[in-house]
Amino acid sequence: MKRVPLQPELTPCTRFHRAIELIGRRWTGAIVFVLLRSRCRYATLRASIPDITDRMLSERLQELEREGILERTVVPETPVRVEYSLTKKGRALASAIDAMAAWAEDWLDPKTASPKTPVLASRRRAESAAAPSRPRRTSSRSGPA
Repeated sequence: MKRVPLQPELTPCTRFHRAIELIGRRWTGAIVFVLLRSRCRYATLRASIPDITDRMLSERLQELEREGILERTVVPETPVRVEYSLTKKGRALASAIDAMAAWAEDWLDPKTASPKTPVLASRRRAESAAAPSRPRRTSSRSGPA
């Protein structure tokens, strides 16, 4: 029996996989979640998303702007104000984000560890605390004596 290969546009998971990789990146869902509520300035986004760094927020905002999910608007005032808002493409994520929020509310225990403190990181800290301390290495530029 001869196999007929799937045509690229018929591959079942290509678009889904790309969407999950894009929206599933760390902090992206949180940024979209906040922007679904209202347009925001950078400082508001930063304050609304605990533990995100300035660098990561800037990278994600640039990525989402390149993908056409959000737009950056410069308001020509003194001082200049920059606001971020979702495009039509970004607002189309509302049902998916709301579904994830509802699922999290129903199925995730609020008492469990936050994403910032994964099990491996806490295990490493515990192991390093239990390990005997090593003497500190000092470097000598003069070479062997």
